[in-house]
Amino acid sequence: MHHTLLLILGLLFVVFLLVMLAKHIKVAYPVFLVIAGLGISLIPGVPKLHLDPELIFLIFLPPLLYEAAWYTSWNDFWKWKRPISQLAFGLVFFTSLVVAYVSSSLIPGFTLALGFLLGGIVSPPDAVAAATVLKGMKVPKRLLTILEGESLVNDASSLIVFKFALAAVLTGSFSLQEATGQFFIVAGMGVVIGLVGAHIMYVIHRFLPTTPAIDAALTVMTPYILFLAAEHFHYSGVMAVVSGGLFISYRSHEVFQNGNTRLNMLGVWTTMIFVMNALVFILIGLSLPEIVAGLGAYSISDGIIYGLVISAIVIALRFLWVYPTLHFPRWFLPKERKEPSPGWKLPMVMSWAGMRGVVSLATALSIPMMMNDGTVFPYRNLIVFVTFIVIFVTLVFQGLTLPFLIK
Repeated sequence: MHHTLLLILGLLFVVFLLVMLAKHIKVAYPVFLVIAGLGISLIPGVPKLHLDPELIFLIFLPPLLYEAAWYTSWNDFWKWKRPISQLAFGLVFFTSLVVAYVSSSLIPGFTLALGFLLGGIVSPPDAVAAATVLKGMKVPKRLLTILEGESLVNDASSLIVFKFALAAVLTGSFSLQEATGQFFIVAGMGVVIGLVGAHIMYVIHRFLPTTPAIDAALTVMTPYILFLAAEHFHYSGVMAVVSGGLFISYRSHEVFQNGNTRLNMLGVWTTMIFVMNALVFILIGLSLPEIVAGLGAYSISDGIIYGLVISAIVIALRFLWVYPTLHFPRWFLPKERKEPSPGWKLPMVMSWAGMRGVVSLATALSIPMMMNDGTVFPYRNLIVFVTFIVIFVTLVFQGLTLPFLIK
């Protein structure tokens, strides 16, 4: 117990030093932490890290999503709902579809169901990475709003694709009509549970005699309550957290009128989210040895080739999707022409900001070891390794070059 606690404290201390170093050399800390984690994992004698996907989803995902929703203006979110939904749903499904067909033809013995599984894993960009890289850079507000809005919702759509593909692999059967109907039920009921839960928390904050400390503690509990309530009924916990976070954010001026409460909450959330973000990105780098050890019969070179091909595809598909998404509506909708033209620069930056992150890795690691009949899950280790390569390429290559592209 003491050894584990010491290890966690040591890791946190190292993470803080690395973040300070990243700021000193002017590199976005998510990118730097992934590289540093990878370097640390290769040092002989460093303990091998086992990432529990359940822990990642439950501990890290709800507050990170809630905080992103909290700082997203509902009015801006609604104003840009069309490009946000086209990216968060349309691009995720488009990417999943293309990756499914390419991977099933590229990897020997890889089925279409496994292809959709991989597609669902690598399709959602990471909100934190893009926001951190773009912080302090002069970019249009529209760009930030669309990227943040996309990242709020795309985790839900990609996880739903993943769950349906996983069910198809485990059972051997798949119905597109049934899956489409289930998608709307799972996402829609997630929103309903999120709004109901948010209304309850709104009443508690607004009408009960809370203190600044209680208000801050309740806001930390809220994303976990919303996420667990939705997941308990087998609906989308991600959509519950996002919808609840947007509602509370929209009503925050009514609820948190006390200046001390707002200051207290800001301190609590700033510290908590910073620690979580920093830990998440170094854990990605540290997880490589376990992923490589699990490759087994597959060669590392084959895995790297597959990973690079899939990385190139997801980067190219984002360009193919973003430019028409931002330009075509201006040809057909007079209302769209009232807004300034996106030109070629804004779509270029938006396309290049599609970095993958911890949600993709945690989703890949959540693939079960065994099938329903007790046999080994096919290609599991290869899928996890390919996912790591896609995260590393998009996060490091795109993350390091994005500031130069913006300039």
